[in-house]
Amino acid sequence: MSDTALREQMCLLAKSMFDRGLTGGSTGNISARTQDGGLLVSPTGTSFGRLDPARLSHFDAQGRLIDGDPPTKEMPLHQAFYDTRSTAGAVVHLHSCHSVALSMLPETDPDNFLPPLTPYGIMKLGRVKLLPFFLPGDPAMGDAVRGLAGKRSAVMLANHGPVVAGKDIEAACNAVEELEDTARLAMMLRGMNARGLTDDQVRALVTKFDIEWDV
Repeated sequence: MSDTALREQMCLLAKSMFDRGLTGGSTGNISARTQDGGLLVSPTGTSFGRLDPARLSHFDAQGRLIDGDPPTKEMPLHQAFYDTRSTAGAVVHLHSCHSVALSMLPETDPDNFLPPLTPYGIMKLGRVKLLPFFLPGDPAMGDAVRGLAGKRSAVMLANHGPVVAGKDIEAACNAVEELEDTARLAMMLRGMNARGLTDDQVRALVTKFDIEWDV
């Protein structure tokens, strides 16, 4: 995909998520690999609803900002995924309401943040790691992702929001939306003794679709 087309797609998908309330105000950030190995990144302080394709932060393959506005302060978080997951072609970070709420509940499993409610949460995300709270922009968030050694495509920052890497920008956006949808279901069903997927059903999904799971 050309840089021009990628810029347009990033802004279109970001606006779609903003318009549907998946992240509000000037929250969230998004990035994607360019054909030459560089990065396009949403600038600091911008809204997903009003991203300008021409003003996206543009990094070359050596990590130097070559044009556009200054990037999001969460750049170390994005870079950690690109450096540790060779398949990462895009990274999306939202401040989505239901996933943040789920991150605050004491019974949430830090090693498997999302309960196994639907096949698609497992297929698109694998196991999601719940990371502790960090101050926004703290480079330690990137260090925490690096500590996972590329074994997770998605993490949840406690009291903050999800971060998902995908093979391309569309896959990353689809996956982070699936994360929020699953968290929403978990919150809706809380206290209802709902029937989630069994261990055997999860294992069948993992086997059939070759999902990263036992990591």
